[in-house]
Amino acid sequence: MFEKVLIANRGEIALRVLRACRELGVRTVVVYSSADADSAAVRLADETVRIGPSASRRSYLNAAAIIEAARRTGAEAVHPGYGFLSEDADFAEICAENGLTFIGPPPAVMAALADKSTARALMQQAGLPLPPGSVQTVPTAARAAEIAAEIGYPVIVKAAAGGGGRGMTVVHSPAELSRAYARTRAAAQAAFADDRVYVERYLTDARHVEVQVLCDGHGNGVHLGTRDCSVQRRHQKLVEEAPAPALSPATLETIAETALRGVLEVGFTGAGTVEFLVDDAERFHFLEINCRIQVEHPVTEMITGIDLVHEQLHVASGVPLRLRQEDIRPHGVAIECRVNVEDPDRAFVPTPGRLERFNPPGGPFTRVDTHGHPGYLVSPHYDSLLAKVAVWAPDRELALNRLERALGEFDIAGRVRTTIPFVRRVLDDAGFRKGRYSTGLVDRLLSEGAGPNHAPAPVPAAPNRDPALAADRDPADGAVPSGPHLRRTR
Repeated sequence: MFEKVLIANRGEIALRVLRACRELGVRTVVVYSSADADSAAVRLADETVRIGPSASRRSYLNAAAIIEAARRTGAEAVHPGYGFLSEDADFAEICAENGLTFIGPPPAVMAALADKSTARALMQQAGLPLPPGSVQTVPTAARAAEIAAEIGYPVIVKAAAGGGGRGMTVVHSPAELSRAYARTRAAAQAAFADDRVYVERYLTDARHVEVQVLCDGHGNGVHLGTRDCSVQRRHQKLVEEAPAPALSPATLETIAETALRGVLEVGFTGAGTVEFLVDDAERFHFLEINCRIQVEHPVTEMITGIDLVHEQLHVASGVPLRLRQEDIRPHGVAIECRVNVEDPDRAFVPTPGRLERFNPPGGPFTRVDTHGHPGYLVSPHYDSLLAKVAVWAPDRELALNRLERALGEFDIAGRVRTTIPFVRRVLDDAGFRKGRYSTGLVDRLLSEGAGPNHAPAPVPAAPNRDPALAADRDPADGAVPSGPHLRRTR
């Protein structure tokens, strides 16, 4: 096992990884931006290194500063968490060149799977079913129109280098395609510096089902069952549960076995997620592979009793996988919701600000992963995720009731809005209660309005003007930092 790991992330995932390291006796180095100087991860780390100002590109995306921090502190490995550099093959390669273990798949595997077109081709070779559409990227709007005519509308145009719900456009008719194709290519170029796109059939009313996998560098691998992540807004998840409900046990097992076969075929190592779309006839189609720990990993941990971050660390240190498939025996149901600092009544616009009160729920079989605390300033510079509330129960009905109870206990006050009221509407929905819902659920609820039991919270008369937000700019924001600032806290 490593003696010291650098955590190249922030927020709740930095804290999650730090705790796992501490449980294994591994010392931690936490890198941070000026906006996160008083974060929980910084307070608890063995060593900390300030790597830049608030802007992500100058701090958490600054590979040179992160590598220098690892070298100066003697870290042996880098855990990237999720987001930021977690699926950046170039960063993984730079780590290797500097004698650091990147806790994730090999750079070549990551690069292949990060390219959605290449990943589709590899998975097709491994026997995974794909949605109808192009396997390779589509070079012209005319060719996109030909493919759409062959497979039928609606179609979705996707960036080959896309991720995080960005770089995709749904097209319902031939008249829309040319403009949508050009718009998606432009968005892909701006977001990923790569304008390649592909076209596939858009599956309406589909379920988004994913499989958690763990693989080592010795050819061994296991799956840890399924999760359903269909409750999404703008292709980003709000509620996740394990196992995926209202699907036959045979379908769940087939999806999981298929996912494991796909990742083993390409030499994947570490913790990853294989994502599928499932239609109402339980036909499933490969979507993508995420080469990192997922935000929603707690629900898998709760039904299996397996700490996924512990396993990441063991595998990355070169130890053969300690689990066999027969050792994994999922039990019960776990459901997680994300508490984002966003206003659902204003198209989920972020509402950063200071938390005047912050009292998370507790109780039996209730887990809250968060970096928030009373007085914490939710920064406008980063993702709006503040907390994840996950519950476990022997059956789904009790799990739903337990999550509703937990959300009712969550006490957050300040000039912020959260997604809690909207998530409670999801939990009230009859289709969701029965486990029969799709990726269209959020749009349907939004079109129906708030309803009598969940009236929208009053919108502030003026935009958030917390003075601390205006001050949340580092003096170096306008200049290149001279180098990381090292501080030892233990």
